[in-house]
Amino acid sequence: DQKHNKFSSVIPPVIRVPSGSVIKVDTEEASDGQLHRKAILYDLKNIDFGPIHPLTGPVYVNEAEIGDVLAVDILKIELHDYGWQAIVPGFGFLSDRFPNAKLKIYKINTATGTTMFNDKVQLRLNPFAGVMGVAPETAEMLSTIPPRANGGNMDDPNLTEGTTVYFPVFVKGALFSIGDTHAIQGLGEVCGTAIETPMTITYRIRVLKDKPAIEEPQYETDDYYAVTGFGETIDIATKKTVNYMINHLINNYDISAEDAYMLCSLVGDLKIAEVVDVPNMLVTMHFPKSVIDQL
Repeated sequence: DQKHNKFSSVIPPVIRVPSGSVIKVDTEEASDGQLHRKAILYDLKNIDFGPIHPLTGPVYVNEAEIGDVLAVDILKIELHDYGWQAIVPGFGFLSDRFPNAKLKIYKINTATGTTMFNDKVQLRLNPFAGVMGVAPETAEMLSTIPPRANGGNMDDPNLTEGTTVYFPVFVKGALFSIGDTHAIQGLGEVCGTAIETPMTITYRIRVLKDKPAIEEPQYETDDYYAVTGFGETIDIATKKTVNYMINHLINNYDISAEDAYMLCSLVGDLKIAEVVDVPNMLVTMHFPKSVIDQL
């Protein structure tokens, strides 16, 4: 069995690999098969929340030591042919306004990367993994629902193919896992679900010994560098995020803290990645590489 749905330092790895390895994994959708292609509202109303968020892993990386940074390059994401979305009673940003259960099953056109929301609205898909993370420094079996310093349920739709994600390493071997794959999701995931679907993901995993330490996940694309911050309120998450970007700039480039703070005010873009994964919310800041390259 190569699945689990908790974060803990005592979950044994399913594979041990050297830094630089390329790994191909299949992921289950968030319900672990309970909401299948022919699922109906009855299945949603009777769902067992115990298996929610099956993750593929953990992967033990031989060279990873506490204090290192683990880089995960998302090389390829392959869609599968169906997905689901739901309003789950008691869950979601507006659960008081939408108390009733609703389930939608989607057929995914894997050739075109599209699906139909209804008879009129076609959606171009943007697949990514909602949950990615390393093991925390605890033997406790932590829920995968909220994002934390180890990553987890970040639900950031920018973590797509071509992105490199950086994680602080809290335990020897890092113990990286991935899952909760989404075909498409808006920033915030306000109703509590995206189009939840199985996927096949290929990633490269690297241990960085010379990168300045980070406290929470960060990521980059060809166009920008991004930091993330979680918190029980948007204010807490946002203050952490801005501080993390300032720290990234002063630790890696020739710039003072004051100038980094001012530059963040000019070109740094704050974004709310998710607001429903209680008790924590996630905020990010994107900083353009067109500016970084001049520092």
